[in-house]
Amino acid sequence: MRAIVQRVDQASVDSTVDGVTSRVGEIGQGLLVLVGVTHADTEQSAVKLADKIWNLRIMSDAEGVMNLSVADSTRNILIVSQFTLYGDTSGGRRPSWIAAAKPEVAEPLVTKVIDELRRLGAHVETGRFRTDMKVALVNDGPVTVTIEV
Repeated sequence: MRAIVQRVDQASVDSTVDGVTSRVGEIGQGLLVLVGVTHADTEQSAVKLADKIWNLRIMSDAEGVMNLSVADSTRNILIVSQFTLYGDTSGGRRPSWIAAAKPEVAEPLVTKVIDELRRLGAHVETGRFRTDMKVALVNDGPVTVTIEV
């Protein structure tokens, strides 16, 4: 699994289904996490990713130093599934999506990440799987980290 983690002052995701757009997830200060799934990923990968996200020390302490995790601070996480994290451009200009897991494989694993984060104590908002989504954020720092498990 692969995740792009961004420390944010705020983030939201809108989803469009049958031409109707609605806000489906929104957080204040916390983490926006884009999650991609590949073929070798398992439930164990999802649990490991959730633990890394929960304990990643990129939140600022009282002195402005990145010493805290989201577990130690806001507990706010917005998870958005993004198969394009496994896009491969090594063969040219048009990305190949071969490394991305099919939706019926990826969705349960992204759900497992969400469930595990909630079990750990996070307030988790989400996008809507298999829909056109618009993500808005105010990146704090900017701080952006890639996690691979």
